Amino acid sequence: MSKPQIETIYSQRAAEPVGPYPHAKRVGNLLFLCGMGPRRRGQTTIPGALYNEKGEIIDYDIVEQSKAVFENIRLVLEEAGARWEDIVDVTVFLTNMKRDFAAFNQVYKEYFGKIQPTRTTVEVGALPTPIAVELKVIAVVE
Repeated sequence: MSKPQIETIYSQRAAEPVGPYPHAKRVGNLLFLCGMGPRRRGQTTIPGALYNEKGEIIDYDIVEQSKAVFENIRLVLEEAGARWEDIVDVTVFLTNMKRDFAAFNQVYKEYFGKIQPTRTTVEVGALPTPIAVELKVIAVVE
């Protein structure tokens, strides 16, 4: 049995990774996306974040952040030759489950309701940047 080819994918449209890793790896017909947050390419501000005069985040909109995350995922999928409908598994990281789960779920249902990938949702104490949501996705590519 031969080892499947591994392809590294760097998107030119999605937000840049915040560390030394690619946007995705393709192994055979599986596509593994890195954890994707809501930032936009070339920007340092976070969609849905409310900043004070010192530039510190004082509040955020989980709906806006979630939609921005989903857009980043879509961009990486497209550049890797996959579609939204090819997503088979989603891991969701929320920094405040009690506050954000219901609103996140509503947005998630709008985007994923018809394709229904498997999903795990966990609350984390923090993410690498001051964001409230991050998703890790696995998709199938033809």
